[in-house]
Amino acid sequence: MPALSRFHRVTALVAVSLLAVSSPAWAGETIGGGTDAAQPPPDTHGGADGQMLDAGASGIVVDESANGGGEGGGSGGSGGALDPVGDWSPPPCWYAPKYTPKQLKKEREHTWSLGSTGSEFDNMQRDKYVAGGDTPGTYENFNMAKTGEGYFWDGYVPEGGEGVPGAMECDAGPFWVDTGDPPPAEYENAVTPRILAEIAYDRIRVPDTEINLKPDAQNAQKVNLPTWAWLDDATFAPVSVTAEVPVLGLWARTTATPVSLTLDPGTDDAELHPSSGTCPINDDGSVGTPYTAELAEETPPCGLTYLRATPDGATYPFRATIRWEISWEGSGDTGGDLPDGDFGTTTELEVDEIQSVVR
Repeated sequence: MPALSRFHRVTALVAVSLLAVSSPAWAGETIGGGTDAAQPPPDTHGGADGQMLDAGASGIVVDESANGGGEGGGSGGSGGALDPVGDWSPPPCWYAPKYTPKQLKKEREHTWSLGSTGSEFDNMQRDKYVAGGDTPGTYENFNMAKTGEGYFWDGYVPEGGEGVPGAMECDAGPFWVDTGDPPPAEYENAVTPRILAEIAYDRIRVPDTEINLKPDAQNAQKVNLPTWAWLDDATFAPVSVTAEVPVLGLWARTTATPVSLTLDPGTDDAELHPSSGTCPINDDGSVGTPYTAELAEETPPCGLTYLRATPDGATYPFRATIRWEISWEGSGDTGGDLPDGDFGTTTELEVDEIQSVVR
């Protein structure tokens, strides 16, 4: 027997701006995307202009105007999502406000008119939302008598996350929550500032790790001669994403701050400088020291030395990875840390023997 879908994708408000951290913003959506609009919480600030990716699910707003490069926000440059360190993963689903009584009634009655879910399921729905009255877990006439006093909450799954383990666990809604009351304790994935912070983490996009090399990456490196690696000033800076539930006044801003660059030569036949392969990121966003001819005989503070040439036509997959520290702050004086995240870029490097002339 087919079941009525209870899942809705998260709304994302995408705007262009790289470094400025924005305030939580009311973007003007209605609960459920209908015409029975919920009003913004007091003392909010104007939202950034952007494109609504999914106007049908407006329980949570994600503001990416202070995001980094890559798909989904920021400067529009290349880049991508962070790979969390360890076994942490963002929430596969959550509960958040979805419907006013009028909106839920309109949706259910439309579905019943289609007859697509089967009469048995339709009758169960009518018993729960129409004729339930004082029976626990049921509602009379979709709680129309409590219009303006709360919302029906429902399960949400992030866009593209339908196949993730646990994504189908938020299937107990819609259920009613009075304004100002916490959701019932049995709904463990009910949205909180921390869950919003984790949702925001999943939306962070950072720029590619494009470092300077000497010799240039377009030219062959030389066996036993150091390859210098460095990043210019302000190449990397903190990026952040804010997620909020405007009708509840809940919000969280998650910020990723770059802290180190790690080099992987792509072969065991290499020495790293420093030996750990990890170079700290300076306060100005730079890493290492730019190469100059005067430094040709010195060991680079950040770099590597290849000890064996690549075979003809082959390369070493040199990888440069930035480690990002993750922190968050949210409504109700909440905040804390989340697992660090990595994002790296691989460059294929050719390594040649040094040619000498014997007379």
